[in-house]
Amino acid sequence: MKTKAVRLYGEMDLRLEEFELPEMQEDEILAEVVTDSLCMSSFKAITQAQRHKKVPNDIEEHPIILGHEFCGKILKVGKKWKDQYQEGDKFVIQPNIGDVKGWAPGYSFRYMGGDATKIIFTNQVMENGSLLKYQGDTFFEGSVVEPLSCVVGAFNAQYHMKRMYYYEHVMGIREGGAMALLGATGPMGFLAIDFAIHGPKKPSLLVVTGRTQSKIDLAKKLYTEEEAKKNGVTLIYVNTSEMDDVNAELRKYADKGYDDVFIFAPNQEMVSYGVKMLAYDGCLNFFSGPADKEFSANVNFYDIHYNSTHFIGTSGGNTEDMKQSIELIEKKTVNAAKIVTHVLGLDEAAKTTKELPQIGGGKKIVYTHHKFPLTQVDKVDEISENKFIEGLKPILKRHGYLWSGEAERYFMENAPKI
Repeated sequence: MKTKAVRLYGEMDLRLEEFELPEMQEDEILAEVVTDSLCMSSFKAITQAQRHKKVPNDIEEHPIILGHEFCGKILKVGKKWKDQYQEGDKFVIQPNIGDVKGWAPGYSFRYMGGDATKIIFTNQVMENGSLLKYQGDTFFEGSVVEPLSCVVGAFNAQYHMKRMYYYEHVMGIREGGAMALLGATGPMGFLAIDFAIHGPKKPSLLVVTGRTQSKIDLAKKLYTEEEAKKNGVTLIYVNTSEMDDVNAELRKYADKGYDDVFIFAPNQEMVSYGVKMLAYDGCLNFFSGPADKEFSANVNFYDIHYNSTHFIGTSGGNTEDMKQSIELIEKKTVNAAKIVTHVLGLDEAAKTTKELPQIGGGKKIVYTHHKFPLTQVDKVDEISENKFIEGLKPILKRHGYLWSGEAERYFMENAPKI
């Protein structure tokens, strides 16, 4: 069976190609990918290529399919898995498939990745419980399950003492505590704001920082102080670009410090003042993964000793985090549509991945069976003399210029096929 896919051959060498998939084995599953969400982690992979820990050394001869945030339908199930999966099931994928090398779909495999029309799941994926059933209304929200699980995992990984001088820890953020999301004006930060407001454990104070006013204004529009208040959260947005002492300024909102601090940018200065912001028994999560293997920052060990401050880093969510994220999206507890700013076809996926740092905005959703230029969802009114776009405009207007299930269905029925 033929597939079309974006494959990585070397540093910044991405190619959209059509090729033959091998015959599916009895312990494998053949699937159709419908959507993939482009991720900055993929940009890191293509810039580092073989130097990346998840990318094999032989990609020049055996290229891998890019993309790890994907959603689709099962086409054919091997005999081994007939009792657990059925043809037609919608799925999402947990990229951490338990491989001893750390290999993952979208980074490491020739026939398994999100920027493709059809793929084959190897036995290892199902054995690890990483192929998860998904019953959400849309495919694009399924592609946001994985990034949401990174946020859910980060919140779940936080920990605090059960009580002072007690060594038993309570996992998760401090309920009713003070939380700071530093540099949280990108798509992952937006998901964190949403989850902090609507998740099972909520802070009483949520301070969100950024350095670009337009991004802060967008966050304010999507996640309002009024909506947070309805959920018992005092939400404050702060532009730190002109601040000489961020710690001192942010402590005006929480004079005793913050119980949970999340770092959403690999910035040494941010880590250093984030550490200073911690309250007694405060936990700092270094969420953003740096490309620099020697990345380091100043840390106050006096506070570690006397104030029991502690640190954690999370890289992705585990399978339980994925399952929780699926439920959050299926029940519409979290509105994943708010972080989708662009849509495109598979023909534009390679170019767009290479340009991700320059494009800005939130998540870019690839519809893998379609040919379509990268298009900003809230700018479609600026496109004229396009019959397809004319039909899309009223749908987007009805949904406040957010991508939606109605928009997706229209797109999949009417956008040009690849």
